[in-house]
Amino acid sequence: MKLTFYKYQGTGNDFVMVDNREIKISKNDTKLINHLCDRKFGIGADGLILLENSEDPRDDFRMVYFNADGNESSMCGNGGRCLVAFAKFLGIIGDSARFTAIDGVHEASILEGKVSLKMQDVQLVEKNSEFSFLNTGSPHHVVFSDDISLIDVKKDGAAIRFSNRYGKKGTNVNFVQSTSTDSFLVRTYERGVEDETLSCGTGVTAVALAAYDSNKTNSEKVNLKTPGGELSVSFKKTENGYEDIWLSGPATQVFKGEITC
Repeated sequence: MKLTFYKYQGTGNDFVMVDNREIKISKNDTKLINHLCDRKFGIGADGLILLENSEDPRDDFRMVYFNADGNESSMCGNGGRCLVAFAKFLGIIGDSARFTAIDGVHEASILEGKVSLKMQDVQLVEKNSEFSFLNTGSPHHVVFSDDISLIDVKKDGAAIRFSNRYGKKGTNVNFVQSTSTDSFLVRTYERGVEDETLSCGTGVTAVALAAYDSNKTNSEKVNLKTPGGELSVSFKKTENGYEDIWLSGPATQVFKGEITC
């Protein structure tokens, strides 16, 4: 089978995109998905995303996301933003979208090349003196540090990801450094990729909320600089937690190709 695919990246977080409205790839074919994401023997990506028809007539499409290991995963913020850009390229949407992902319904907009994605509300941020933990569509452990350049993200991140605290499901891990009252540097270890990635959308979303919740910022719009580029997160603090959460940044098509599967 020859498969047409597209490669997208959002601040260095890269994805194989497939228009799967006619069901070209089985969601159960873990081996194939892992092969396509392999950087040496396949296309290479942090994950693979299928654009499919939604069962909800109000949706423009449905998002199905897989980690590079081939397993279907929880929500991916940068992946969602890239999929919106892909949907516009395919002519499915204009400058706004509504779609369903594994964590529920999302809205999105495109303005001057920047894609903004509305994330799910967050009611609970667990925190202590050492870290914060919250779920922004994917689980995230957040650690603030004076100098994240000194951290071995793969080693230290894996130790937390596979710790007894998080069990078999594990967690993503973010190491964060404040650079101003509303700006932070972020490095992320992603489960499923099992390494540091250049950026993580649900990760920077978690960092922004954790920073506000820990009184490290009093701004409801936070700038996050990752190794792959800059993102912003805006939100509203309410008595029920955090609402109206938007993740914004660039999403770019890198190339189109065909691969024999």
